[in-house]
Amino acid sequence: MGDDSEWMKLPIDQKCEHKLWKARLNGYEEALKLFQKIDDEKNPEWSKYLGLIKKFVTDSNAVAQLKGLEAALAYVENAHVAGKTTGEVASGVVNKVFNQPKARAKELGEDICLMYIEIEKGEAIQEELLKGLDNKNPKIIVACIETLRKALSEFGSKIISLKPIIKVLPKLFESREKAVRDEAKLLAVEIYRWIRDALRPPLQNINSVQLKELEEEWIKVSSAAPKQTRFLRSQQELKAKFEQQQALGGDADGGDDDEEEVVPQVDAYELLEAVEILSKLPKDFYEKIEAKKWQERKEALEAVELLVKNPKLESGDYADLVKALKKVVGKDTNVMLVALAAKCLAGLATGLRKKFGQYAGHVVPTILEKFKEKKPQVVQALQEAIDAIFLTTTLQNISEDILAVMDNKNPTIKQQTSLFIARSFRHCTPSTLPKSLLKPFCAALLKHINDSAPEVRDAGFEALGTALKVAGEKAVNPFLADVDKLKLDRIKECAEKVELVYGKKAGGAAEKKEGKPITGKTTALPGPAGDKETKDAATKPGPVKKASAVKAGVPLKRGKPATAAGTGGAGPKGKKGPETKEIFESELSIEVCEEKAAAVLPASCIQQLDSGNWKERLACMEEFQKAVELMERSEMPCQALVRMLAKKPGWKETNFQVMQMKLHIVALIAQKGNFSKTSAQVVLDGLVDKVGDVKCGTNAKEAMTAIAEACQLPWTAEQVVAMAFSQKNPKNQSETLNWLSNAIKEFGFSGLNVKAFISNVKTALAATNPAVRTSAITLLGVMYLYVGPSLRMFFEDEKPALLSQIDAEFEKMQGQTAPAPTRGISRHSVGGGDDGEEEEQEEAGNDVVDLLPRTDIGDKITAELVSKIGDKNWKIRKEGLDEVTSIINEAKFIQPNIGELPVALKGRLNDSNKILVQQTLSILQQLATAMGPNIKQYVKNLGIPVITVLGDSKNNVRAAALATVNAWAEQTGMKEWLEGEDLSEELKKENPFLRQELLGWLAEKLPALRSVPSDLLLCVPHLYSCLEDRNGDVRKKAQDALPFFMMHLGFEKMAKATGKLKPTSKDQVLAMLEKAKANMPAKPAPPAKASSRVVGGAAPAKFQPASAFADDLGSNTMESKPDLKKAKAGGLSSKTKVQGKKVLSKPNLKEDDDKSGPIFIIVPNGKEQRMREEKALKVLKWNFTTPRDEYIEQLKTQMSTCVAKWLQDEMFHTDFQHHNKALTVMIEHLESEKDGVISCLDLILKWLTLRFFDTNTSVLMKALEYLKLLFNLLSQEEYHLTENEASSFIPYLILKVGEPKDVIRKDVRAILNRMCLIYPASKMFPFIMEGTKSKNSKQRAECLEELGCLVESYGMNVCQPTPGKALKEMATHIGDRDNTVRNAALNTIVTVYNVHGDQVFKLIGNLSEKDMSMLEERIKRSAKRPSSVPVRQAEEKPQRAQNVSANASMMRKGQAEDMSSKLKIMYRTYRIQNRNMGNHSETAHTVPREFQLDLDEIENDNGTVRCEMPALVQHKLDDIFEPVLIPEPKIRAVSPHFDDMHSNTASTINFVISQVASSDINTSIQALTQIDEVLKQEDKAEAMSGHIDQFLIATFIQLRLIYNTHMADEKLDKDEIVRLYSCIIGSMITLFQIESLAREASTGVLKDLMHGLITLMLDSRVEDLEEGEQVIRSVNLLVVKVLEKSDQTNILSALLVLLQDSLLATASSPKFSELVMKCLWRMVRLLPETINSINLDRILLDIHIFMKVFPKEKLKQCKSEFPIRTLKTLLHTLCKLKGPKILDHLTMIDNKNESELEAHLCRLMKHTMDQSGKSDKDTEKGASRIEEKASKAKVNDILAEIFKKIGSKENTKEGLAELYEYKKKYSDADIEPFLKNSSQFFQSYVERGLRLIETEREGKGRIATSTGISPQMEGTCVPASTHTVSSSIGNTNGEEVGPSVYLERLKILRQRCGLDNAKQEDRPPLTSLLSKPTLPTVASSTDMLHSKLSQLRESREQYQHLDLDSNQTHSSGIGTTLASPSSAAANIDDLKKRLERIKSSRK
Repeated sequence: MGDDSEWMKLPIDQKCEHKLWKARLNGYEEALKLFQKIDDEKNPEWSKYLGLIKKFVTDSNAVAQLKGLEAALAYVENAHVAGKTTGEVASGVVNKVFNQPKARAKELGEDICLMYIEIEKGEAIQEELLKGLDNKNPKIIVACIETLRKALSEFGSKIISLKPIIKVLPKLFESREKAVRDEAKLLAVEIYRWIRDALRPPLQNINSVQLKELEEEWIKVSSAAPKQTRFLRSQQELKAKFEQQQALGGDADGGDDDEEEVVPQVDAYELLEAVEILSKLPKDFYEKIEAKKWQERKEALEAVELLVKNPKLESGDYADLVKALKKVVGKDTNVMLVALAAKCLAGLATGLRKKFGQYAGHVVPTILEKFKEKKPQVVQALQEAIDAIFLTTTLQNISEDILAVMDNKNPTIKQQTSLFIARSFRHCTPSTLPKSLLKPFCAALLKHINDSAPEVRDAGFEALGTALKVAGEKAVNPFLADVDKLKLDRIKECAEKVELVYGKKAGGAAEKKEGKPITGKTTALPGPAGDKETKDAATKPGPVKKASAVKAGVPLKRGKPATAAGTGGAGPKGKKGPETKEIFESELSIEVCEEKAAAVLPASCIQQLDSGNWKERLACMEEFQKAVELMERSEMPCQALVRMLAKKPGWKETNFQVMQMKLHIVALIAQKGNFSKTSAQVVLDGLVDKVGDVKCGTNAKEAMTAIAEACQLPWTAEQVVAMAFSQKNPKNQSETLNWLSNAIKEFGFSGLNVKAFISNVKTALAATNPAVRTSAITLLGVMYLYVGPSLRMFFEDEKPALLSQIDAEFEKMQGQTAPAPTRGISRHSVGGGDDGEEEEQEEAGNDVVDLLPRTDIGDKITAELVSKIGDKNWKIRKEGLDEVTSIINEAKFIQPNIGELPVALKGRLNDSNKILVQQTLSILQQLATAMGPNIKQYVKNLGIPVITVLGDSKNNVRAAALATVNAWAEQTGMKEWLEGEDLSEELKKENPFLRQELLGWLAEKLPALRSVPSDLLLCVPHLYSCLEDRNGDVRKKAQDALPFFMMHLGFEKMAKATGKLKPTSKDQVLAMLEKAKANMPAKPAPPAKASSRVVGGAAPAKFQPASAFADDLGSNTMESKPDLKKAKAGGLSSKTKVQGKKVLSKPNLKEDDDKSGPIFIIVPNGKEQRMREEKALKVLKWNFTTPRDEYIEQLKTQMSTCVAKWLQDEMFHTDFQHHNKALTVMIEHLESEKDGVISCLDLILKWLTLRFFDTNTSVLMKALEYLKLLFNLLSQEEYHLTENEASSFIPYLILKVGEPKDVIRKDVRAILNRMCLIYPASKMFPFIMEGTKSKNSKQRAECLEELGCLVESYGMNVCQPTPGKALKEMATHIGDRDNTVRNAALNTIVTVYNVHGDQVFKLIGNLSEKDMSMLEERIKRSAKRPSSVPVRQAEEKPQRAQNVSANASMMRKGQAEDMSSKLKIMYRTYRIQNRNMGNHSETAHTVPREFQLDLDEIENDNGTVRCEMPALVQHKLDDIFEPVLIPEPKIRAVSPHFDDMHSNTASTINFVISQVASSDINTSIQALTQIDEVLKQEDKAEAMSGHIDQFLIATFIQLRLIYNTHMADEKLDKDEIVRLYSCIIGSMITLFQIESLAREASTGVLKDLMHGLITLMLDSRVEDLEEGEQVIRSVNLLVVKVLEKSDQTNILSALLVLLQDSLLATASSPKFSELVMKCLWRMVRLLPETINSINLDRILLDIHIFMKVFPKEKLKQCKSEFPIRTLKTLLHTLCKLKGPKILDHLTMIDNKNESELEAHLCRLMKHTMDQSGKSDKDTEKGASRIEEKASKAKVNDILAEIFKKIGSKENTKEGLAELYEYKKKYSDADIEPFLKNSSQFFQSYVERGLRLIETEREGKGRIATSTGISPQMEGTCVPASTHTVSSSIGNTNGEEVGPSVYLERLKILRQRCGLDNAKQEDRPPLTSLLSKPTLPTVASSTDMLHSKLSQLRESREQYQHLDLDSNQTHSSGIGTTLASPSSAAANIDDLKKRLERIKSSRK
């Protein structure tokens, strides 16, 4: 026993797992006791056993297993977590328990399964049991079947889904095992008990013997409805009710019906497999059906008949088949075939059910027309067909078609139609047979009961009787007002007969309608009972229609409320009660009237009625009045009394007093008696006659009002108006109309026959009497209040003058609401309430639309038109559609009969031509408006295809489709769309566009609906799949729609629908459902109008905050300060939105009360304590890949002490919207609680890292917004992050750099930049370096770029641990597989190279050859741009100013140290912005290190002193202009400074310039004014030299600030902005008038400047300012100045680069590029004057780069042809001006072969040469004319000889030399013909050879020409004629020039060579800086230098010439350093050295 005691001590759960069976047995026993003992189902003890329960049931020891099963049963019954074990335990039970020999084990197994079902796990259990049926062991199969049977028997078919069970039944019947077959039989009997005959069709094919046995068993099944006897946990109320009834004696009839309602819905149709028949149709079916021989047609039909016998058909496009069958029914002459086709149609309708609905409209009219056939079998077939079709649609949809044939002349058609109506009515319920339908049907049927043919009358009676039975007398009686008693009795008799067939249902309906106090029992009855009779009704033995079940079920939902509200209850009874009695008051003869009157009036009164004396008549009237006043209502003979009053003289009474009394009495009688229409007709004529009478008019009107109250206004008004217009008196007419206007206001508009009035109003409008017209217009105004704008449609064809009066009247009424009726209500019982009114109001509005005169366009929709619409040629299709448009436009309002048009239009909705699709959509939109509500019948076959179009990939097509769907829905309401499976089928399609549009539409429409069809549930599974769609927009739309689905379907149904999802999906969806439950709006209250608005508003509000954040982010690229304010404002605004939304869902006042007080509580040393704990590992270190629960819990605990409780609840809420709320609050409190924020900073940052792991973008955006504000605050407070804070935050922030969304990446980059202000960049570096190891390529690329920016901003010192290691790490990414990462790595290393030079290669170490070549290529490319403009990559966006490091290096004169700290900050921000804006192009510094703006230096230089510079005005600028000492010309000054004497002024200017960029407008204006003053004084302007770039940069920073911030600032006075603009533009114009200064602007700065100015010209906001136009005009002027005065090379280069950028940028407007091109055109126009001062090599390099980025193909794809034309014009002009020499200027292009440019230039040259016939080289040598005229023949011979030599191998060189000589000699010799026939290679070989010889001989040639101008320089050497001392500079005779000129030049040269910060080597000398109007051109200075040198140093000549020549175009006027010719000789060596030095430094 020793070992026993061992396990005895173990805890229970361990015993249960012990390897000894005894131990396990003991464990199970104890577990059982424990499970029975635990009360709390949520006790944590349960969770311990989660994994063990499966072992309990699958124990290998039989004894232990039994006990285990008992314990498991107890567990499942009591544990709340038991549901999690369902799958594994059930599978264990099936496989390991059901095969046990012990019966007890099997019993327990079954009990466990049933218990799982009880705890709501039915589906999982059923699944396992069905799997068990496939087991090989028959025991298991039998046990599974038995369990299923028990489950069904106890829980009922509502919980156990029968469809899958029925599917496997036939297979079970085929089993070899008898036990299985027997058990299957029992199961079949049980199923039959629940669904009755629905089980027959699926079992038709089993063995006939078995079927017979089954039939016998089925007969024995009791007919009583089965009851659910065991209930789910969620059905405890039902259970209690059930037990109570059992106790009362088991009669569960009343209460149980509501569960049973669903039972009949398990309909055989549902259980069947759908069969696809379209593909099985005979191939030649459509030919055969058209064949001439009837036998062939019969064959085709028989084939179809066979196919449609399948009881359930797969949905598909049956349009063609239906069309073919319809044609046979309608047109075929052989009646047998008609019957056959009808049978086929019936089969189709039965098999397709609801899916056939869309074709019903086409077929019904044809069948009804065909009822003219007499043959019984045809009629019967047609009847069956139309009955089957009716069940697929609704009566509403086909009502128009039915009513259309009701007036047919053929009695058989009338009879059959009435019979069909009668049969149809039987399928209706009061709710599906509303008044609006009954009215037209009853009217038509009333004609039938008066028909001459008896069979038509009988059918009419039957139909009316059925209607009476279904809808109840209250609904039908009003329409039977004029039916005489005999006929009425006949109708009632028919109604009773109907009751015999459908007793129970109809009875119930009738009772209910009578409004008697009925218990719940009857209300429930129509459901199940209705379904039973539907079964009997179905003519086929086929299954019951599901639809009818649904229909029948409708009252269940509405029954009770409806009765209460009075729609079917007491309300209308009161209203129509009396009328119903009185209607039948027959006309009495005058004798009877006299008798009756004599009984109630004094005798004298009756005698004096017709007395001749008016006084007697008056006295008589007084007596009459008294008598009436005293009479009781019941005994007042109204008709008799009014007839007495009408007795002679009656209404011809001449005495007005008598007449007034008479009219007053009429009013009294009408008020006090039961006044009928019969009585009213006696008096109305007289009243109308007197209405215009001055004295009696008012009394007449009162009487009319009283009658209207008694007989209802609609009838009275109709009579009165008709009478008024049948007489001629205009006064009566106008007064009648006035009375009516008033009466409508008093009685309301319900029930009025608008149409009758409208025709009378039209008569009145045409009247000659103006009073009548005015009254008519007033009446229209009143009607407008009730009917709305649709009223105008009736009067559109009136004269314009009248129409404008009507419009004016309507205008007056607009905005007013109709007054509440004050009369006519008294008779409505109070129960009628507002609801009735509301409905009637609405109905009235709809009626008007029904009354519009509609045109029938059916005959215009010809077969020809339809075939046009379907034509192959799109133009013809378009013609067809155009025709349809015009037909609809002409008709305005149309009848629903539109023939074949729907099919034709449907085909066009998927037209390949999108324009036609859009046209079709607009036609459908028109159609909806034109057809009005009748469009309902086309929803299925035209509306749903429009929804399919919502999946189109084109945005505009989708928008058009959405507009169309909305236009339709407006007319039809939503019910039609939601019914059936169509909508769910659309949602099922996995098209992201379709899904998001459709869900968006549903989310908009559902909130406004009061109820929806149950079919909406079919959409739910697809909605769930949308929640997990790959596309983010689809997911979002699905989440938005979720609450509205739930609002209609309820949480339970939605949650149940998740059962079929995968477990992971299910959990996610359930979580979303929970979330949606919290946001679920309430259903709209009955008066739908008001509430739908609220709900509609609520929905969008929910997602507004997100968009608000997105808006804010756009503005964050400003400077930090405005940014802070702005973001804060954004935060606040979004907060109000969020809260606004919250209020909607749950205003919780208590919660708001505790929200005062600080949100962050300062705990002394709290942060330090937390850090110590983390260091000592007392708490978890904040380090994870995804946050686990323990981290969140830990943070929550740490926060509890220092964060307000309510905020913490928001922060850790499961719903993201609460996080948003928390962030909003934190943003609000940021400024006010700085200390608190800093004390909790570590926790806040940790919490934010958790938010980075959320999937919700809005939270992420909000978090980033908060972070930006937070870091701004921290940097203001000069706070530095601790290591702990940084390490627990930065790595997670860096993860977000790799987000796919650009907005987020930009924000994260901005935050990383701001962090450098509060955490050392060198420490940031390793974190970012770590980020480059991510798997996410976007993150790698962004991190590499960020590293580049850090190195660029802070120098090499940031590279940690050492620059070498860091660079090696970076260089590994050059070989990355992702292109962006490679680019980023290369750019970063190029950046380092620019800072660090060639040393980079050492640091990088060994790279693979490929990587190294990529790097070298990139470095070379970046070095190629000496202008230090970034080498542009395709992705650079033009709006963004260039990377500032480039601009920084352009700051002239390198006064880095003197820059005020303010400008440094500006630069920092400017650079950050640039980076934020994603402009990471590589920068190319060819600037020597010394001349760069040393940003490290600036940043570490906290010299605040310089900020406090005195204002400029206090400076005496005069001293600068004292005579200048000329220092030694040292070219490379080590310290890039002005001379000391300048430095003071320079620093002042720096300071003022920095103020130009101030965000304060006044500061900026002041600074600009000061600069302007300096520029305007000629003597002082020179001081600005060297500050131009700096000034321009400050200016465009300011322009950008205005554009982005000031213009958007609502508070700013716009005049301020105009002032600032004027100052900027003014000072710039002044600057650009001074040519010497204007030329200092460098390319990069000019590019940004032009960008800023063009953006300003295009800013529409400026135009809206008062003086905006003036501003834009000034800008225009300024742009012209800039173009003319700047350095021409720089501005041309800048424009080319700007054009390139603007074309690349997607965001750039075409207008922008256009303006850039206009500037270029202007430059082209200036070229002839400026060509000599332009550095062509640089311009051609720019054009080369442009053509590389935009090859010709790409340019041609541009929307506009301007770019390509601009480029061509520019090149053409250059060629024209330079001639062939232009090809010598391609020196800066590396790889000329790659360049399109060279080829293009050659082509141009060839073209121009061809045109001019000969080249112009003849001027070159002045060769003699005679030689030129050498005979052509000779020339050709010589050339042929030369080319022969070139062609031979040996003499090639000789030949080339001869050709060169020859060409020199005969410059016009045409060698083209010789080259033309040779190969391309040969041609280029010759050209190359000639060029080589030319270069070889050039040097030698120079010596010879030293005294003249070298031929090579001819193009540029045009000596300037000057009128000053230097007039002879251009000559070669060595005359002396004044030394001042050279001094001046020297000064410029010093400035340019030594102190110029990054001036281009290839820039032409700014000789114009001498500020004298007549200056020598570039060429002359070079030329002069040549001559001087040739005279001075013969020996050095060659070298010098060569050197200068090769450097010719780069020459920067070096020669001018010679002070005078005499001193030149001495300085020549010095000059040479200096030249060398300059050259080496420039490389």
